[in-house]
Amino acid sequence: MQQPTITILGGGFSGSMVALQLARQPGAWHGGTVHLVEPRPVPGPGLAYTARRPEYLLNVRAAALSAFPDQPTHFTDWLQANGLACEQSFCSRQTYGRYLQELVAGLLAGPAANGLQFEWHPQAATAAEMSPDGRRATVHLPDGTALISDAVVLALGNFPPLSPAGPGAYLTHPNFHGNPWAAGALRTIGLDEEVLLIGSGLTAVDVLLGLRADGHRAPVTIVSRHQRWPVVHGPATAPYPSFYHTDLQDLASVGAVLATVRRRIRQAAAQGHDWRPVFDSLRPHLGQIWAAWPPAEQARFLRHLASLWAVLRHRSPPQNDAIMRDMLATGQARMHLGRVRGISVADNHDLLVHTQHQHTESVLRTQHVVSCTGPLLDYSRISDPLVVSLRDAGQLVPDALRLGIQTDARGALLNRHGQPSQVLFTLGPSRRPAYFESTAVPELREQAVALARELASRWQQ
Repeated sequence: MQQPTITILGGGFSGSMVALQLARQPGAWHGGTVHLVEPRPVPGPGLAYTARRPEYLLNVRAAALSAFPDQPTHFTDWLQANGLACEQSFCSRQTYGRYLQELVAGLLAGPAANGLQFEWHPQAATAAEMSPDGRRATVHLPDGTALISDAVVLALGNFPPLSPAGPGAYLTHPNFHGNPWAAGALRTIGLDEEVLLIGSGLTAVDVLLGLRADGHRAPVTIVSRHQRWPVVHGPATAPYPSFYHTDLQDLASVGAVLATVRRRIRQAAAQGHDWRPVFDSLRPHLGQIWAAWPPAEQARFLRHLASLWAVLRHRSPPQNDAIMRDMLATGQARMHLGRVRGISVADNHDLLVHTQHQHTESVLRTQHVVSCTGPLLDYSRISDPLVVSLRDAGQLVPDALRLGIQTDARGALLNRHGQPSQVLFTLGPSRRPAYFESTAVPELREQAVALARELASRWQQ
């Protein structure tokens, strides 16, 4: 049997889950190699879980965060074995990162039970080139290494947000923080220096918590188009029965789905149930609901409901919400309704943030600006060298709604002619065009299982 060479580009959660699932595939893979290409100091945690700040909490309870769908208590068992506890069941990102790091370290320590060898390359790929027959790809690394691969998995995660106000001198200003997840991003903010956040999602909540933990005293202004904060998690309750097959399966419009969900929430409220379990019962079927909408309906959802969906679906732990509400109540944090139209630099080197709400324009003066607008999803605008190489070669095609990459049902990239690749695959946020929701642990681990099985089926005896 031919022994494969599989290269996984990205060693964060998605890439690590594919590697872990490949190690669990049946069959004899002796001689097969999996290359894990990840430039961070250790593979496993990725950007999302490398935060060294204990105040940054996961927004999902620990019981739902096992790395393995068939072992739902794996993470909570690991917590217990390591003598770790999580307040109200919400663990820190760094704790979860340690869990993932240990899992990947086990892969790198020696061959898996099926014989696969795992090698880590602490670099970032610069290009990937398809062979003329389309059956292999060569991944190029900065040190000159060329990994000739039978399969390449793009597990690239999220890319930093675009600048929130287009080009300008502010982009090189030392007090403009374009990526709040960059190492030490908040450490240059003085305790008495005013700060302005652009956006009011989970990233903004984390930044507020970080500033509070540092002892920051000056006011923080949050510019938000809708003045919506992530909804707080409710108490853990029994799941609400799924109503997808009975009520939603045949609905092909946003309006019809919205009306049905609202009706179910009203019925649940009349029976004394919270709306959150009703909402959460949709989760296993979100991809099917999204796929049933024609492109015009998907675009309508993005225009009118996506921001509301984000705050209802991606909730904040109760302890985080309490701190944020206290900061708002005491005036340490304050909201400003509007859309950022520009950022300029004042004569005294303060930053001037120009906003507009309806017909009212405002100029807000501040010493620091932190962009909390969320990751860049549009692959036509991503400048990463690897993405550019595949895009220029027509092997990677952004979707029409600019949510990610065009793929088939297996996660294989579609080329510019709409043909699925036999070599290039992806998972994670890049698959938002297929699922819309493609960023959380439960969805990503299922994608990893499916992709590992797909790859393994090619070489199993």
